[in-house]
Amino acid sequence: MDPHATRRVGRTDLHVPQLGLGTGPLGGWPTVVPRDQAVATVRQAWHAGIRLFDTAPFYGHGLSEEHLGHVLTRQGRNNFVLSTKVGRLLVDGEPGESLFEGVPNRRPILDFSYEGTLRSLEASVSRLGLDKVDIAYIHDPDDHHDEALAGAYRALAELRADGVLRAVGVGMNWSGPLARFAEEADFDCMLCAGRYTLLEQDSLDDLLAVAEAREVSVVAGGVFNSGVLIDPRAGATYNYLPAEPAVIERAQRLEKVCAEFDVPLRAAAVQFPLGHPRVAAVIVGARTAAEVDDTVAMMQFPVPADLWAELRRCGLVRADAPIPAG
Repeated sequence: MDPHATRRVGRTDLHVPQLGLGTGPLGGWPTVVPRDQAVATVRQAWHAGIRLFDTAPFYGHGLSEEHLGHVLTRQGRNNFVLSTKVGRLLVDGEPGESLFEGVPNRRPILDFSYEGTLRSLEASVSRLGLDKVDIAYIHDPDDHHDEALAGAYRALAELRADGVLRAVGVGMNWSGPLARFAEEADFDCMLCAGRYTLLEQDSLDDLLAVAEAREVSVVAGGVFNSGVLIDPRAGATYNYLPAEPAVIERAQRLEKVCAEFDVPLRAAAVQFPLGHPRVAAVIVGARTAAEVDDTVAMMQFPVPADLWAELRRCGLVRADAPIPAG
């Protein structure tokens, strides 16, 4: 599969490459990533032809945006697509408990208001050192649906109408709430982390069904389900926590079928979501240049149609899940 081929985002005129770099790990998840390593990772992504980049203020409390901008400011702004997120403002002070390691003295506070959204985007552009972003997602509005629609969405929709943004969306780990957002407002894309993968396809019943009806694109993140689809062994993570035995067992069954066709599990995992016509791209995080190279190689790895058929036959992939062509 060609990682550089592009797909349209919703009903917009924006087209994105099928493979993008997720920069959450560069913010220090699950362990510290030194600045030189982070910058080298982004540079290697650029060298490998990746032109879609996703970040957020939350990732490393601004570190991800800063690392990414250090490289992208040296490239032509119209030569890549960049997304960031709103919903968390960074304020100076002790970071407190964080998902990320090695963060600066900033802490994120939830703010889905109209004014907070404008401030968030302004701060992101400053940290990135760029003049604009292309896509803005409302980030993790799990318990703030109404506030996010009344405040953040209104601000983003105005910026889109003014030509400041090319697309707006919501980014979450849960497909049901994303489907509700897609039904209730004019979004272009939904970033869904971990819910449409080789391991699980329940989002066919909610988010992807609504996306088809509303012509909304889905960007698939978390395609390795936090790591269990890379190495499904004891100690593997799923949803950022130690995977339950049943999850590991299912991933091992997937791995076994892939091995019968001489296909690495992670190759099938990174390509599978793109079989669905509403999936515009997959976003894969990386901590090192070597991980970037491996992801690109896995995207290009030949996966025979017979493998997908066997996964369906074994009940490991839903019969109604579209499979990648060629």
